[in-house]
Amino acid sequence: MIRYIWQSESWPDFIWDSARLIEPLSQCRLLQGKLLGRLASINTEMKLEACAELLVEETVHTAFIEGEMLNRSSVRSSVFRRLGLDAGGLPLPERHVDGLVQILMDATEKHDVPLTPGRLKSWQAAMFPTGYSGLCRIIAGDWRGPGTMAVMSGPVGREKIHYEAPPHDRVEREMADFLDWWQKSLKTCDGILRAGTAHFRFVTIHPFEDGNGRIARAITDMAMAQDENLRQRFYSLSARITEERENYYSILEKTQKGNGDITGWLEWFLNCFSGAIRKSEQTLEKLFAKSAFWKIHAQTILNARQQKVISRLLDSGRHGFEGGLTTRKYAGMTKTAKATAQRDIRDLVEKKILAANTGGGRSASYDLVWPDI
Repeated sequence: MIRYIWQSESWPDFIWDSARLIEPLSQCRLLQGKLLGRLASINTEMKLEACAELLVEETVHTAFIEGEMLNRSSVRSSVFRRLGLDAGGLPLPERHVDGLVQILMDATEKHDVPLTPGRLKSWQAAMFPTGYSGLCRIIAGDWRGPGTMAVMSGPVGREKIHYEAPPHDRVEREMADFLDWWQKSLKTCDGILRAGTAHFRFVTIHPFEDGNGRIARAITDMAMAQDENLRQRFYSLSARITEERENYYSILEKTQKGNGDITGWLEWFLNCFSGAIRKSEQTLEKLFAKSAFWKIHAQTILNARQQKVISRLLDSGRHGFEGGLTTRKYAGMTKTAKATAQRDIRDLVEKKILAANTGGGRSASYDLVWPDI
């Protein structure tokens, strides 16, 4: 009796209903094009900052999907150091955190380097530098060994089995076939559909004892980097998957118990992709606003204190600086006297950089005059 997709005679020749995918795929391409078009309008420094923020999100969320809570400061430290950004004040990154960041960067920055068994094994080893997953000793840096590989949930003794992967003696052959398809499909399959198919096929094979989901998402990022021919990611699929975590596992399980038709999975993946781009706009909006602001005020004379406060307000985003900017807050941020803070603020108002908020209390508060973008 066939229980799982890899037991069917058609495996791994998937089929899908193109008519059902045309509309969501077109929407993905539209959003993708708009995003890449907008990115072309900002400078290299801003792009690097955007890449850093979204790489932090991707790292934190790809671990969270598997139930692992990473220290965000450690993640930020690793990302900033590896991108050559200022990591002053941040702690040294933990080894397993640094390993995961390294994997995600390797997948995108070196998307044109062949994906091989050795490379995948090195990714998994970097994820588990001590050879342990939690308190359990695991095989790190090689395919999983004998024994059933099952995805389960529930308390010990009453576990529910959601999926069982192919036996370990099939893994090497399955991965050889997967990597052969990976290379050939680069020029024969739509890039986004290829990314979704690669993700599904890899987690279905489940070649490692642990870390399969995280590596599947790295492979997905690599596929999209190849599709866009970019070495940086400007959206986080994992952040979006986190919001739909239950649906993610549900559609995986349903498709893995199917007959080879992966239309439902690809529909879900395309909607996830669209959502990821929309979500990234919140991060990028701040950067676009920064870029537009400094274009307007490129010739405006500002002292170091004013520049520091303006940068803080830009980083907070529209209406993101709680309570608005007051003289007391300005003095605290710049470590200057109240009278100096008042003069600086008055000067910024005259230069149409700050505007007084309406409906304030006893203390006047201000916000940036945000550029229209």
